[in-house]
Amino acid sequence: MTEFERMEKGLLYDCNDQDILKVQLPFVEKHWDFNQLRPTDFDGKQAFMKEVFAECGENCYIELPFRANWGGAHLHLGNDVFINFNLTAVDDGHIYIGDKVLIAPNVTLTTAAHPVDPELRAKGMQFNKDIHIGNNVWIGAGAIVLPGVTIGENSVIGAGSVVTRDIPANVVAVGNPCRVMREIGEEEQER
Repeated sequence: MTEFERMEKGLLYDCNDQDILKVQLPFVEKHWDFNQLRPTDFDGKQAFMKEVFAECGENCYIELPFRANWGGAHLHLGNDVFINFNLTAVDDGHIYIGDKVLIAPNVTLTTAAHPVDPELRAKGMQFNKDIHIGNNVWIGAGAIVLPGVTIGENSVIGAGSVVTRDIPANVVAVGNPCRVMREIGEEEQER
């Protein structure tokens, strides 16, 4: 099995493998160009997202700058996604973002993890776990979502939270580590 195949399956792999880098670096180059676009170049942003992202639904918007290990090649965006400035997407694994998701400034979504064993880390070994963000989720400013996390639809992640495990649908969750504070009820519709 190649290192690239190991990466795609979420197995331990060498992230410095030359065959992987040959695939990754062209996306990184396009990503650099993307961050040079003028703030009002909406057509340029749309063209980049449609060309580079794994999937990009309708009416998606990203405020630059935007950082991604694979230039966004492993990002899957639904429809009506709004991403504010300074999103860091460690997209060595896949990141699935549902419809009508709001991502506030300075959010980090990281799929990559490293072994605890120091010898394996020193060799550049890592593994990836995909992130899944449901429809209508709002992720607050400065939140960090760690590898393998699923956030259920309609949930709100508070600013500065560190999401280390799955969050169910229809809740407000905050903190480090992020914990469910309450369910979102009908009274929320009046606010």
